[in-house]
Amino acid sequence: QVHVVESGGGLVQPGGSLRLSCAASGSIFSINAMGWYRQAPGKQRELVASITSGGSTNYGYSVKGRFTISRDNAKNTVYLQMNSLKPEDTAVYYCKQTNWDRGIGHDYWGRGTQVTVSS
Repeated sequence: QVHVVESGGGLVQPGGSLRLSCAASGSIFSINAMGWYRQAPGKQRELVASITSGGSTNYGYSVKGRFTISRDNAKNTVYLQMNSLKPEDTAVYYCKQTNWDRGIGHDYWGRGTQVTVSS
């Protein structure tokens, strides 16, 4: 089992920055991925950014150039640096840990952290 905990959400003004952290603990496989997803009221959950244990990254179109994902493998922790925030970035941000075993992915989600961008 894997336990995932997000932190770092809050209220920020448009144009501001925020950094989210996500720590995973438990049975972490050597081949894995961690990612950030977000869900705004009335909308579907969408990919923000993801990063593999090998360091490959993937970003959602709306955050490219503004958000940066990174990870510390020794701590099983992933970070999301969010710059130039916009009101439309307001959402609950969820962290997901995926363990890969023989081609099958096992997902573990955190409870989410609220990010509000407003003046």
